[in-house]
Amino acid sequence: MPTNSGYENTTRPILLVALGGNALIRKGERGTIEEQLRNLCVPMAQVARLSKKYRIIITHGNGPQVGRLLLQQECCPEIPRLPLEILVAQTQGQIGYMIESTLDNELTEMEGEHQNLIVTVLTYVLVDENDPGFSTPSKPIGPVLRQNYISQLSYPAVKTPLGLRRVVASPKPVTIIEKREIKRLIDTGFIVIACGGGGIAVIRHGRAFQGIDAVIDKDLASARLAAEVGVDVLIIATDVAGAAISYGAPEETFLRKMSVAEGERYLSAGHFPAGSMGPKVEAALQFIKSGGNRAVICSIDSIEEATAGNAGTEVVR
Repeated sequence: MPTNSGYENTTRPILLVALGGNALIRKGERGTIEEQLRNLCVPMAQVARLSKKYRIIITHGNGPQVGRLLLQQECCPEIPRLPLEILVAQTQGQIGYMIESTLDNELTEMEGEHQNLIVTVLTYVLVDENDPGFSTPSKPIGPVLRQNYISQLSYPAVKTPLGLRRVVASPKPVTIIEKREIKRLIDTGFIVIACGGGGIAVIRHGRAFQGIDAVIDKDLASARLAAEVGVDVLIIATDVAGAAISYGAPEETFLRKMSVAEGERYLSAGHFPAGSMGPKVEAALQFIKSGGNRAVICSIDSIEEATAGNAGTEVVR
């Protein structure tokens, strides 16, 4: 009986794969659709194989994509501008489509005519309207800014390991609004793509939700979702082999295993910068502290190995 034929499927463990931006756009690329679809083949081939053993949830970032949408609409002032919440929703559909189609191709390549069901869930994430992240924008989005463009900036920007990038408000996720729907879907055999770009940030007004201009960190949203739907293994895939202390210095040390206490100590000491490894480590720590079994930070090329315990930085209690 196919595992995703509509019958309850609650025996296999749940694996959440959080894809970093380099899953779609690699360093030095322009970010064309052709490049993004080609790059997705690497993680999706691994996810296709892992789907034989796990119920799968896929989350993803959207920093480059949503930043480019902002720049595009700023170039055409005669067209009404769309708020950030709408742009995040657009990228959820855009990237969800690319992930679905690439994964479907990889499953077909592996199995021929397959029976897997794949769905993208437009996802709201509740945030606190008084979150300090609104007063101090910190989330890098969009491309690296050219030097001759910097003097014309009308918005905040920060220096990142890649260069100067635009930043927007990034409040912490409180809860995933569609968590029940996502859990029901994975239990009936769907591979679910959710929390795209960290989710659409919303606040409560009475019993209703209202979108707000912000981009939630996708790793923190992934950890929140993982805790709320009972994920067994959280894989945070990025462009480096794992977490390291003294990164980039002569004494750089890659961490194969890291306890929660060590991770908190290294975070406080500034080993994991806020714009790069910091949120990934924070997300892994939060997941383990919330009762999760395993959290691993690894490269996009080693998702399978990390799931098997043979690659990446694993966070332990």
